[in-house]
Amino acid sequence: MVLGAGAALVAAVATAPAGAAPTVVKADQGPSSAGCANRVNDTARKLVECVRTEDLWRHMKAFQAIADANPGPDGHASRNSGEPGYKASVDYVAKLMRQAGYDVTIQKYKFFYFAYKGIPTFRSVSPTPHDYTVVTDWNPGQSTGTANAELQPAGGMVLPPSPTPSSTSGCKASDFSGFQAGRVALIQRGGCNYGVKVLNAQAAGASGVVVFNEGNPGRTGVISGSLTDADGNRIVPTIPVAFTAFQTGSDLLDQYNQAVQNNTALPKLNLDIQAKVDPNADDYNVIADSKGGDPNHTVVVDAHLDAIYGAGMLDNASGSATILNVAQLMRKVTPRNKLRFIWFGGEELGELGSSYYVNNLSPTELGKIGYDLDADVTATPNYVVGVLDPAGVDLFTRVVSTQFPPQVYEPSKVARDVGINYFNSIGKKQILFSPIGTDAEQFNLAGVPASGVLTGQDCCKLQSDVDMFGGTLGNFEGTIPSSDGGCVDNPFRWCDNLANNDPKVLTFMSKGFAGMVVNMAFDTKVLGAAANPRVHPLAPKAHPSNRGAPTS
Repeated sequence: MVLGAGAALVAAVATAPAGAAPTVVKADQGPSSAGCANRVNDTARKLVECVRTEDLWRHMKAFQAIADANPGPDGHASRNSGEPGYKASVDYVAKLMRQAGYDVTIQKYKFFYFAYKGIPTFRSVSPTPHDYTVVTDWNPGQSTGTANAELQPAGGMVLPPSPTPSSTSGCKASDFSGFQAGRVALIQRGGCNYGVKVLNAQAAGASGVVVFNEGNPGRTGVISGSLTDADGNRIVPTIPVAFTAFQTGSDLLDQYNQAVQNNTALPKLNLDIQAKVDPNADDYNVIADSKGGDPNHTVVVDAHLDAIYGAGMLDNASGSATILNVAQLMRKVTPRNKLRFIWFGGEELGELGSSYYVNNLSPTELGKIGYDLDADVTATPNYVVGVLDPAGVDLFTRVVSTQFPPQVYEPSKVARDVGINYFNSIGKKQILFSPIGTDAEQFNLAGVPASGVLTGQDCCKLQSDVDMFGGTLGNFEGTIPSSDGGCVDNPFRWCDNLANNDPKVLTFMSKGFAGMVVNMAFDTKVLGAAANPRVHPLAPKAHPSNRGAPTS
């Protein structure tokens, strides 16, 4: 009977002379770090026992130091794409991979860079002074400018709200008939893209815009919206734009109507959003190829290197450290299939680096890539053990949003099952997550099978997760227990730092991932046939300017 892959990782019978008792090697025994670095780790047993917390954590500390030494425009530690901290992260990885003997190239591409220079402010000056708290009470649109002016509503509002969306406030130039230039426009959500409303307001002479939620069921809370025109093209208005809740907008409208009725001063608002904008910024992918291995059968091993809103230590210095450690440990291995380690940029902005990489391969080059393995978030304190599966549920919605064809799904199960077997062998249950939202998505869309690991981020961990993995309901990381959304995808918190990671989780997840890598490095089941040219996706995947933010 052939041992399951996971069992082989935990205990293996070493070769022994005839008649001698076999030697059982346990996963927590093995050579020193120096011994691991200087031997050929070409089996799961050898590689996995050499994945050590101290080595992984050394990279994590290095990424934190890079972020600390390279503050972004807001003055906080940062490794965001387009900023010095990201380029320093690129240089760090490239240097270590060259030292390990890999053929390293830096792939440069352009992207639209936007970053806040400080914390945007939104304040009611009169009749009742009030400071609105960013994220909790309002979200800034990606815009820049200052407004200190009286409020005036646009036309087209539907109040009270209808049971279903029906407002078209601000969608037509005529909604600003009689608008007095210089004032802040109050606009209800609905009917068209947010950017259309803002462009109409700007054309009418508005000095700022406040867009409030429409008020229908499911459309009452604080909005976080993307600014796109009628054709879906990104815009960055030169007047400040605030998104807020239905109740806030209703209160402001009531204040305006009372002032008009009583012939008193109109409510006055102050909005200030300062940002750095570069529509043609540089971003980078680090690509490191093994010296050996069949280039016609290539396994891509990837993680995204960029952060969002700061140091980005959980998302995704953790995954970056995972694949960097695996690559270093495999530096003396001559794999059957060529290994290509890639640290992608711009993932947080819409999988920009992986999309650029995949879509700039010729059909022949793409056909040589037989598999992708992705490490995206591998050290979550209040974790789940997620294994990527094209038929899995999305992390945040827990529904299957995308179905991939059998030629993608079936071979994806090979590495997936290696990971499952390992986690089973150490007593860890798993949940299967879709690649949607990770760089593996771009490979699946291009017809390349893929798997990987993911331990969860933001909010919220469910009761079913707690039943399987322990921990608490609510945030996966950040303040635990809490349901405030965690540290990763919330702006102006800057808390995704080293302390936002669990080194024990990082270690066992990296071990599981290492087993998947070495298995695919010598795979003949999926990568055994001649390279088959693949067809690129019909069109690049569109992404909003704010990750996951609605456009209307």
